[in-house]
Amino acid sequence: MTQPHLQLPPARPANEAEARAVQDALRDRVVLDEPGPSPAEPLVAVGVDVAYDDARDVVAAAAVALDADSLTVLAEATAVGRVAFPYVPGLLAFREIPTVLDALGRLAVTPGLVVCDGYGVAHPRRFGLASHLGVLTGLPVVGVAKNPFAFRYEPPGPHRGDSSPLLDGTEEVGRALRTRDGVKPVFVSVGHRVGLETACAQVLRLTRGYRLPETTRAADTLCRRALKDA
Repeated sequence: MTQPHLQLPPARPANEAEARAVQDALRDRVVLDEPGPSPAEPLVAVGVDVAYDDARDVVAAAAVALDADSLTVLAEATAVGRVAFPYVPGLLAFREIPTVLDALGRLAVTPGLVVCDGYGVAHPRRFGLASHLGVLTGLPVVGVAKNPFAFRYEPPGPHRGDSSPLLDGTEEVGRALRTRDGVKPVFVSVGHRVGLETACAQVLRLTRGYRLPETTRAADTLCRRALKDA
């Protein structure tokens, strides 16, 4: 069921210069002064992820809605499309956004928070997938990445919940967050309409027994299945 808050993405850029112009035009619409949904309140958390078949030029996207407390799956949706843009570091969102929006629009529930497998403001142009998706949908979005990209950090403490700043020079663009004792951290960054403290708290809330949030794990499994069936 298409959600009324979703907006169509801007015209697909034809080249790198046009894509960067879109980022520049949308970046100022990122909202960074809202705390986001409280970790103490009920929440529909939606994970989104994509899988590619480069040989067929196909991308599959999945959106999986979970109850943030029980981690029960409430709804799920997939979409399959053509890869919308070539691989260019810093512009990866343009490969994924159209199909991710399609999958989100098919969900039968309204997300309270969207968790992306990627970056938000922890991006060279401060406009990664999580920020791009947040601006286009108006939803609170956070990015949870598996590596620090080009940014630096000191290893956080060894225990679950320990964190350290993810830095670009002296600017904090995210956090290295330990989600399991003794396991390497994930990298959390604000996308849109969520503060960094809340983003980290929600990621911990959604992480049970594994390094990655259950939202990401569920969406990863579903998009791979959708790609295989496409």
